[in-house]
Amino acid sequence: MDAVRAMLYEVSVTPKPGLVDPASQGPHPDMTVFTFIDSALSLLPYFEKCVAMGLAFDGDELTELFQQIRPLGVRAEQTMRTATNNVNTHKGAIFSLGILVTASAYADKQGVELRSTVQTMLHGLTAHDFDGLAEKSRDQLTAGEKLYLRDGITGIRGEAEAGYPTTFNIALPALRQSTGTLNQRLLDTLLTIVANTTDTNLVKRAGNAEIIPWAHAQAQAYLANGGSKTPAGWEKLLELNRIFERDNLSLGGSADLLILTAFLGLREGIIQNDSFNL
Repeated sequence: MDAVRAMLYEVSVTPKPGLVDPASQGPHPDMTVFTFIDSALSLLPYFEKCVAMGLAFDGDELTELFQQIRPLGVRAEQTMRTATNNVNTHKGAIFSLGILVTASAYADKQGVELRSTVQTMLHGLTAHDFDGLAEKSRDQLTAGEKLYLRDGITGIRGEAEAGYPTTFNIALPALRQSTGTLNQRLLDTLLTIVANTTDTNLVKRAGNAEIIPWAHAQAQAYLANGGSKTPAGWEKLLELNRIFERDNLSLGGSADLLILTAFLGLREGIIQNDSFNL
């Protein structure tokens, strides 16, 4: 299934600043590439259920389809944690990739556009999920809810409700236009994502949102230097790898968006099975 392949492709890309890859655990001492492989494989039944729900849905309100798959995501997270000894490897992907898989199945069956399907499915998501947060005690808040209250960042919920604009408008076009090995193409796509998004994992690790303009500038410098296919770009990537590991910074949100982009790329056929070379 393309969803699982997309997760495996993401963790296989190397070197990735702030992320686990085959050569490094980065700033994640509790995870290895094998943890991610176990996690991805454990989620196959979840995505199969998402496909089935997308194909079976015949209601008038697509928001109901999202509400149907949300409990599946909660159970999928429990499955993931069982497979990883309680390590959070793919919580973000369970949410976002589950949405895209479900919406893709529905859109393909109905002959409608995928992104508009996602937007209709998630209409009102942020208003619903962030309603009444000020009345909740701090120890009951999730990391995303704390960021919303402190910095006004809607995070992946806002990205999802908007139909994943970073993925559809920026990352997927970048992947289509990319050249080189698949490793190089996905590295350049990842850094394009970093240059154009507010990564809530990065904000959480840094302790403030001021890290985002710095991350944007670093990713833009990498791309301006020619990305993965030039010595200057590669040296910039290695420099970022060292900085992220030293400062305990993570790009988990960007990794999730790369997974979504790889999933769409696999669906379009712009990623080929035999094109992965380092």
